[in-house]
Amino acid sequence: MVAILQQAFAARRAVKIIAGLDNFDSGRVVQIVRAAEQGGATFVDIACDAELIRLVRRTTELPVCVSAIEPEDLLMAVRSGADCVEIGNFDSFYAKGIRFEARQVIDLTRRSRDLLGPNVLLSVTVPHTLNLDEQVNLAVQLEALGASLIQTEGGTASRPTHPGTLGLIEKAAPTLAAAYEIARAVSIPVLCASGLSAVTVPMALASGAAGVGIGTAVNRLGDEVAMIAQVRSIVEAVAAAHRLVRL
Repeated sequence: MVAILQQAFAARRAVKIIAGLDNFDSGRVVQIVRAAEQGGATFVDIACDAELIRLVRRTTELPVCVSAIEPEDLLMAVRSGADCVEIGNFDSFYAKGIRFEARQVIDLTRRSRDLLGPNVLLSVTVPHTLNLDEQVNLAVQLEALGASLIQTEGGTASRPTHPGTLGLIEKAAPTLAAAYEIARAVSIPVLCASGLSAVTVPMALASGAAGVGIGTAVNRLGDEVAMIAQVRSIVEAVAAAHRLVRL
């Protein structure tokens, strides 16, 4: 499974569907995971719960990433069957007034790598609440600490002022900017996530991202058929970007 992810990152075609760090509704998570698989996604990202991990493992052949903010939880996730783990998906904490500073993310990464060992695929999200130059500096430090992958964010901070396509571009601007700057500063893959759509996915790849993470655009939908269609539109946007610019 790890090899599948590495190949997708190397080809810059990775598509991650995010069920939500705080989404423990097993029925809803399974629905999202099924849609991700049928829509052609590369892997899924779910909340950190042993039973949920085992359930999803039985549901899909896709690699499973598990997100949390405690190193011990990430170790449990690996032992429960996760193919990769991630420090992040911080968005659910921002609404509660909780921010993550660079020193905290560095400490979490160091502790997680020590617990997990060198061979576990470890993704780390760079908080969008940091200034862009601070995000880049943090990403460089995370690579040195053994992070396997950097993920960007920023969609929740964006306040589009226009409808339609222009609004979608405005929504994605913070994470696109982070992907562009970070991808030029590190040698590990960068996953551009948060606030993306089929319109802005090609921009993420052109910015240097090795893949994209899609959450709300899929998991907010109430119908599994609609979810599948949305995932397919993202996967097709990735393929179209490669055809157009030969990434």
